[in-house]
This record gives sequence, C-alpha cells and structure tokens, in this order.
Amino acid sequence: MDTRELPANWLRTDATITVALVALGCVMAWFTHLTERSFFETPAWLQAVGSIAMTVPLLWRRRFPLISGVVVAVLYVVSAYLTGMEVHISQVSLFVSFYSIGAWSMQRERALLVRILICAGMALWLGVAFALRIIEEVDGTVMAPIRPLLGVFAIQIAVNIAFFAGAWVFGDRSFDQAVEREQLRQAHADIQHLESELVRAAIEQERLRIARELHDIVAHHVTTMSVQAAAARRVIARDPEAATASLKHIEGSARHAVEELRTMVLTLRASDGSDVVPPTVDDLPELVASARASGLDASYEAFGEIPEVSPAVGLTLYRVTQEGLTNATKHAGPGVHVEVRLRGHPDRVELEVSDDGYGERVGLTGTGTGLIGMRERVEAIGGALSAGTKPRGGFRVRAEIPTGVTA
Repeated sequence: MDTRELPANWLRTDATITVALVALGCVMAWFTHLTERSFFETPAWLQAVGSIAMTVPLLWRRRFPLISGVVVAVLYVVSAYLTGMEVHISQVSLFVSFYSIGAWSMQRERALLVRILICAGMALWLGVAFALRIIEEVDGTVMAPIRPLLGVFAIQIAVNIAFFAGAWVFGDRSFDQAVEREQLRQAHADIQHLESELVRAAIEQERLRIARELHDIVAHHVTTMSVQAAAARRVIARDPEAATASLKHIEGSARHAVEELRTMVLTLRASDGSDVVPPTVDDLPELVASARASGLDASYEAFGEIPEVSPAVGLTLYRVTQEGLTNATKHAGPGVHVEVRLRGHPDRVELEVSDDGYGERVGLTGTGTGLIGMRERVEAIGGALSAGTKPRGGFRVRAEIPTGVTA
C-alpha cells in the first residue's frame, strides 16, 4: 500500500481545498496585477492559469502523494517561465503538496528521497535565477545594484528554508501521529478481542461447571431411584412391604435431588454471599449412609486428622464421592461392596472410592462424562485424580487435593 488508510471523506475534503485555493489564486492574481507588484509581466489571466495548474494536482495529494508533490514542484518552476503565476497561493499549494509527501506516503524511503530532490532542485533553481538576474542588472564595475538583489536573495533563502523545513517537520509529525493512532486502534481492537475471548472462555467454563453439577446431582439420585424401582418391581407381588420400602427410598432420593438442585440454583443466583451452603466434607458420612440405605453395600472410614478445608475442596470431595458411588451402582454389578476412605495429611487430603465389582466394566458402557467431570473438578483446584481397575479386581478412584486451596 502506497499511502496510509484514507479517511472516508478525503476526496470531498481535498476537492473543497482545491476549489478554495483556485478561487483565491485567481483573485490574488488579479489584485497583484492591479497593484502592479507582480514578479511577472504576463497577463493576470495567464498567471491565474498557472496557479490553477499547480493547484489541481492537490486533489490526489493523499492518494498519490509522491506523484502529486513532484508534479506541483515541476509546475511551479515551469509556470514561472511560461505563464507566470500568483506567488502567494501558489506557494501555499507547493507547501501543501510537499507536506502531503511526508504525511501520507507509506514508502518512507522514497518520500525522503523525493523531498530531498525537491529541496535541492528548488535551491538550485533559486540560485540560478538570482545569478542570472544579477548578471542582467550589474554593468561591469558598477556594484551598487548588487546589494538590494543580495538582500532579496537572502530573504528568499530564509523564507524557503522555513517553508520547506516546516512542511517537512509537520508532514512527518502527521504521519507519526497517524501511525500511533493506528497502533492504539489495533491495540484497542486486540484488547476487545481478548476480552471477548475471556468472556467466551468464562461462559464456557461456567457452562461446564453447571453441567458437572447437574450430572453429579441428577445421575446419582436417578441411578439410585432406578435401582430401587427395579427392586420394587421384582418383589411387589410376593413382598409388598419390601416394595413399599423401595418406593420410600425412591421418594427420599427424589426429595434429595430436588433439594440439591434447589441449592445449586440458589448458589448460582447468589451474588452477595447468601446463606446457601453447598455440601462439604462433613457431609460424606451422610452421603454414604444414604447410598447404603438405598441398597448399596457401602462403608465410610476416615484416617488421621482431617484438616479444615475450603468450601471448594469440600464440595469437590463430596462430588467425587457421589460420582464414585453412582458409578459403582451403575457399573460394578450386583452384590458389590464399595469402600470410601478419606485420609488427612498436613498439606493435603486423599479420597479413595473403590469397589470389588467388575473392574473393567465389561459389557457395561457409559459416556465417560462422570470421570471427565471428576478429573476436571480436582485439577481445577490443583489436585490430581486417577481412576482404573485394581490388580485383584474391582475399580478404584483416588483423588489428592491440597488443603491450601481457597477457591
């Protein structure tokens, strides 16, 4: 790309500037002619033509800054010899085109070279013009006319140095500011993109967390109710009391499921530290007892001094135990015995849920969501989880979680 990004209304703006300079150039050419202070002997209309020719290329000063700058500089010199020109507005046109080279060209090395050549060409032209003028005015040994010409020459040199230096500096500064604005715009866009990615990731994490909670709550209680319903169906004809007991267990499991779902919903809604308390490590004995009451042969043991853990660690231990009991109920087979062991250490807690069932779970398939959810839960708070068959049969889930986790 030869130029930096153009504003939306660049052509209309430059057209307005060009028309204004053309009008001013014509007016100034006429006024200069009336005051008889023109540097040129050509008619006012011809000088106006020269000024117009220099001004029109400014329409493309942003789109083609290098070409526009060179064309205006060449026309400035050519007009001085062929048509004459109004010097004031013409110099403004030259200033604008020279400024635009530095302000709009993306080819910085070419922009530097073109400006150097224009400055050198203008200096050479000005020097030659004054030298020729001196030769015309001076008569041999009479040196008096040289002094005013030298004064005019010195003034022109000073004016042109200030003129070109100002156009150079302001053009480069405009370009640098545009680059900085673009960098800030890009940085802002990157930040917005990063924010959207973070929001998307946070939403995804929250979605996964809710999915894990729903799976752990619903799967456990629905599995228990399914087992009890099957038991009730088998014995309802010959043992109504046993069937009634199974139905009561189903009712209790359904009630507990509703309570846990309500607790989860209230926890998700809470934003000001409400009184909703999620399950903790202290609820593990009750959880195992509930599974045992539902017909699962399960036991719970705690070894060592269990350190005080954060709510996050307590909830994770509870959900891992809950999922372990659910998996044993669904996949370990009939007559399975499940052991839940909790060991306390100064810096961590270990939880193990093992059974003596099928081990590889041959013929019994599942989605794997429970194990994935358990592992994600444990790893999210800095722990580690392993799951697999035991050497002598059965399945074991073991989790180690540091006690220093607070969230």
